[in-house]
Amino acid sequence: MLFDNPLSNSTLDLITVTLIFCLIFLSVLSLCFIFHLRLKSKSITHLQGFNSLWGVRFLLVLFIILWAITELLRLTFFRRKYLHPFLPSITTFLQAKICKLHIVFSLGLFEPAFLVTLLCLLNASIRKKTPDDMWAITFVFLTCLPVVTLQGFLVFFNPLEKQVPSLFREASMLLEDGETVLCAYPFINSIVFAGFGSLYSTWFLFSCWKVLSLVINKGLRVRIYALASAVLLALPLQVMSLGFTVLWSPNEEVYAVVSLIVFLSAFCCAVTGEGILVIKPISDALHAGGQCCLWAPRVVGVKEGSV
Repeated sequence: MLFDNPLSNSTLDLITVTLIFCLIFLSVLSLCFIFHLRLKSKSITHLQGFNSLWGVRFLLVLFIILWAITELLRLTFFRRKYLHPFLPSITTFLQAKICKLHIVFSLGLFEPAFLVTLLCLLNASIRKKTPDDMWAITFVFLTCLPVVTLQGFLVFFNPLEKQVPSLFREASMLLEDGETVLCAYPFINSIVFAGFGSLYSTWFLFSCWKVLSLVINKGLRVRIYALASAVLLALPLQVMSLGFTVLWSPNEEVYAVVSLIVFLSAFCCAVTGEGILVIKPISDALHAGGQCCLWAPRVVGVKEGSV
C-alpha cells in the first residue's frame, strides 16, 4: 500500500505535525489581532500611527503560515494520512516533485521571507518617520529573490548533477518498497541557506544593537533580548543541523532526529516573532492606547517608551 512504511508513522513525524498545527493556530490568532487593531484604529485616532505597520505584520504571519504548509507536505506521515485520501493516484514522481518544491519554497522563499520581514519590523521601531508598507514588502521580495532563484536553479537545473554524490543534490529518496518517498535536504542547497543565514544573523545582530542603544524601558529591552536570543541561537543551530544531514541517509532514524531539529529551529523563530512582534505589541496598543508599545512607529520618543 502507498506510504506503508513504519518510518512514515514515527513519533517524530507526529510531533512535527502537532507543532505545525499549533503554529498555524497561533498564526490565525495573530491575524485576528492584526485585523482587530485595524478596525479599532479607524475609530480611535491614537491607534492609527501604530496600525501603519499592519501590512508588514500581516506579511510576517502569511509567510509563516505558508512555510508551515510546506513543512507539512515534506512529511511522509502527513501525505499518507491527509493528502493520499484526496489524491489516491499520487505517484512517486509527484512525491519527489513535492520534495523539490519544499526545498525551493521552504529554504528559498518562505523562511527567508518571514525572517527578513521580522527584521523590517525591528528596524521600523527606530525610524523617525512612519515606515511605508509597500517599501517594506518590496524590500522583502527583492532580498529573497536571489535566494529563491538560486535554490530553484540548483534543485531543477543542477549543473553539478554528475559531479557530486546523490546525497549532496537529491531532494528525495525512494524506499525499497518502490512506493514511499522520503524528502531530504540536499547539501548544496543547505550551503546556500547557510550563506543567507550568516548574512542575516550579522544584519540582525547589528539591528538589535541599534534598537537597544535607544530603548531605556526595561520591559522593552527584555523583549528585544528574548527576540535576539531566539533568532541568533536558533538560526545557527538550523544551519548546523542542515549540514549534519549529509552524514546520514533519509531512511535512518538519526536523519529524522536532525530534520526535527532543523524544523524546531525555524519554528522557534516563527513563534517568537509572532509573539513579540505581533501579538504582544498589538495587545499593549489596545490596552495602553497605542502610545507605549514596542514596534510602533517612533512618533512619541524613545524616552517615553515608544520604540
